[in-house]
Amino acid sequence: MSVEVDVLLQEAKESIEAAQNYRSELQQRLHGLNQARKQVRGSSGQAREALRRHFSELQTAATRLLTERLTTLLAEVDAIEAESVKPLDDCQSLIEHGVGQADELLREGEAALRCGLGEKEDKLGSFTKKAMHIQLDSLPEVPALVDVPCVSAQLDDSLLGLLRDRVSRHGSVSSHPPVQIEELQERPGGILVRWCKVDEDFAAADYRLQHRRSGSGGSQYEDSYIGRDCEFLVLHLDPHTDYLFRVCARGEGRTEWSPWSIPQTGYTTLAPHEWCPGTEGYILSSRRNIALRNDSSQSRCPVLYSNAPTYFCGQTLTFKISAAGPVDRRDSLGVCVDSEKGAESLQRDQAVCISTNGAVFVNGKEMTNQLPAITTGSAVTFDMEVVNLFPISNNNLSEGGNFKLRVTIGSGNREVVFDWLVDQAVDCLFFGCSFVHSGWKVLVF
Repeated sequence: MSVEVDVLLQEAKESIEAAQNYRSELQQRLHGLNQARKQVRGSSGQAREALRRHFSELQTAATRLLTERLTTLLAEVDAIEAESVKPLDDCQSLIEHGVGQADELLREGEAALRCGLGEKEDKLGSFTKKAMHIQLDSLPEVPALVDVPCVSAQLDDSLLGLLRDRVSRHGSVSSHPPVQIEELQERPGGILVRWCKVDEDFAAADYRLQHRRSGSGGSQYEDSYIGRDCEFLVLHLDPHTDYLFRVCARGEGRTEWSPWSIPQTGYTTLAPHEWCPGTEGYILSSRRNIALRNDSSQSRCPVLYSNAPTYFCGQTLTFKISAAGPVDRRDSLGVCVDSEKGAESLQRDQAVCISTNGAVFVNGKEMTNQLPAITTGSAVTFDMEVVNLFPISNNNLSEGGNFKLRVTIGSGNREVVFDWLVDQAVDCLFFGCSFVHSGWKVLVF
């Protein structure tokens, strides 16, 4: 009987544990539903506010524009009226003056006729002279109605139709942004962000990526990238820190940007690539990711190594040349197993590199394949993957290696792929560079 009780107790405990797990899963799903509902209601409220604000601003602006146009047209009417009426007023003044003179002359003539014989001759003579002086046969010309302005307003009723058509198509509402972030990959000191269109009918001309530090103390969003690519490596990020990323798009022939995608949180656990400070002949930037070869007066060409073996297989290591100096065959950019002191080039054992003339070296031996020469703006990439984790054949051992890495070096639009034999299993590598002449400036990421 006790055995049956124990079995029942065990089954009861298992059922309780299963119920607890079930409840926990349901609570997580409830939390997810609440977040989804919050997003729907929150975004709907923001959309309503954006629509009301936008159309209120349009109404205010349209009223202002119409008022300004009306004022301009009324001013034109006033100017035409003033300019046209002035000569008419002048003509009226001249005629009224003539009427006044005629009235006065009539009064004098009638008075001369009524006066006595003794003064009639003088009065009539004075009247006759005055009449001749006034030139009673000269009349001012009054313009015909067809010769004076007849002001009118021409109003095109099609404006309202055009406005109605544009307003009916102005603005849109969508349930999802046309572009979303699909992947965040950590990189040393950065995050590779990839995005894609989710609205196939949206013809994107450009994309705009922004990021900011997450949390209550987070900064404002800042532009990371604007262009046609669907991925971008955001650098200069602090490790183990959450960042928010969002992306939007601009349609073909449009000036406005689409709504932002739903922000995604990403972070990197990988420390940024840095050059080692204190190497003779090189100056580093404040972040130590840019090196400038500044002194080539010495015959030696020291190798500038990374501060630590921060390159891991499976990653892409990139050298970006922002300034170039004279080319020398001993120049090198590449990766190595160790930071050998005193070396003057990476063209040595336990290293793979490319020279500025495009030659590729593996363990100090030059390959027959060659890449384009390196100059300002060039980007050289190194990609590696482990081929085997166990000692390989004696034939390979005789070649000096018992661990194989497959290396891909890219420069310009070309790349070379080869297997690199190293003496021991490695999971992280140093990178380095060496330039004989000054003027070379290289960014690593």
